[in-house]
Amino acid sequence: MNPQPPEVDTDLLAEQQAALVRALVAGSPVPDGFDTEAVAAAARALLRKRAGEVARRFPLLVHACGADFTARFVAWAADKPKTSTASDATAFAEYAGIALSGSACSRARKLLLRKRR
Repeated sequence: MNPQPPEVDTDLLAEQQAALVRALVAGSPVPDGFDTEAVAAAARALLRKRAGEVARRFPLLVHACGADFTARFVAWAADKPKTSTASDATAFAEYAGIALSGSACSRARKLLLRKRR
């Protein structure tokens, strides 16, 4: 005799999963039923990982920001969902006041945002 698995409200489960993902990557409130401290710790770790991805792919951006790159990036990214590492680098550079626009800066922009090979 096999017991029947409990019925699952898949719509509710999908809503809870989406809310958890928003809390982890977009700075949204932690949904009910989740450990707030654990979710916050995981969100901080994901932000540091995201900063590390930008740092590895765009080392000149890190150099332009100085020693506090990670802290500055994490503070900036805390309420911004990731779209791509390149988009993160470009948007953060703009936020940080690193000039990347205009024809005079096009070569500097290419050097600053070039991928490390």
